[in-house]
Amino acid sequence: MYRGFESHSLRQIRTVRYHDTMASFPMVVAKHMPPSLQALAYRAQQATMMYSAVFAQRGLRRVLRRKTAPGRQAQREVARLYQALLARDLKNVEIGAYPDELLFQMPVVDYLKQIPRLALDIPRTVRRMRAGRYRDLPGDVKLDRYPPYYRRNFHWQTDGYLSRSSAQLYDVGVEFLFLGTADIMRRQVIPPVTDHLRSNPNADRVLDVACGTGRTLLQLAHTHPKLRFTGLDLSPYYVQHARQLLAEVEDLSLIADNAEAMPFADETFDVLTCVHLFHELPRPARHNVYREMLRTLKPGGLLVIEDSLQNGDSSTMSIFLQQFSKDFHEPFHNDYAKDDIGDALEEHGFEKVETELHFVAKVVRANKPS
Repeated sequence: MYRGFESHSLRQIRTVRYHDTMASFPMVVAKHMPPSLQALAYRAQQATMMYSAVFAQRGLRRVLRRKTAPGRQAQREVARLYQALLARDLKNVEIGAYPDELLFQMPVVDYLKQIPRLALDIPRTVRRMRAGRYRDLPGDVKLDRYPPYYRRNFHWQTDGYLSRSSAQLYDVGVEFLFLGTADIMRRQVIPPVTDHLRSNPNADRVLDVACGTGRTLLQLAHTHPKLRFTGLDLSPYYVQHARQLLAEVEDLSLIADNAEAMPFADETFDVLTCVHLFHELPRPARHNVYREMLRTLKPGGLLVIEDSLQNGDSSTMSIFLQQFSKDFHEPFHNDYAKDDIGDALEEHGFEKVETELHFVAKVVRANKPS
């Protein structure tokens, strides 16, 4: 996706020699290092993933015959934002927003095991892309159970969100797409939650909307293990996968249902989180979900949304956002980019809206009036 990254950022990260001994140092030991060495181990881990992803993307571009690339200014901006995200991640640990164990929670070994399956699936994906078969979905799925906008294979991925195989490959695919930063961007929703809980010690019910495979909930549960967690996702296959991933979470409910009409009573939750949902919804559905979020939050409750950058967030990054929509079958992304999340939340009655940018994503926090 972010083609220009490789030419500039690889030079910027020369100080982290991912091939030296630190890169292969057991991460269970790295967690107990002094902060300076821990930061080096963390950056080595991320550099390893980033190099792997860049080389994989180079090969995929050759297969897809992509020849255009963004200018140097855009390349430099991607590299700067990447480095800023890593620094923010380390800073969040330093200030106690989440524990240092999250820095090393990426299941690298499990991802490596999935690489052969992912590689074997690429030819099918490429043929699907070239033919424009965005409705190539499993024949045994009752599609009428799902809204029309969902009956497609976003990212051209095999089976869309409607199979166990898709759920098993999703996380490793997304990590390669985002150069090993997918989990890092997900956990940027945690600092606002930690801050809210410090001011509201009795708050304990958390809902993750569009929980997917459960990676965000996993990181939240490691940070705040005593909370009562609920995950909602439209795909029963992804919910099944999340149930396995989150088997050790003490207080957890997972439900397969539509966020446009959540099966919860009014004012049920103290905190709502949502990661990378809204760019895959048409505008009416987006606003239905905003209304449901307001309804199910308790007065004074916190909402934290992370999603793709939008128009006005970064003029330099606009070329990447446009290319992303084109290359990865994101039919609602261009309209999403015009429909600012913060403005929409205020329109629906939220207050104290704040926005932070993190690499290619933005985090928007807001409160339901108390």
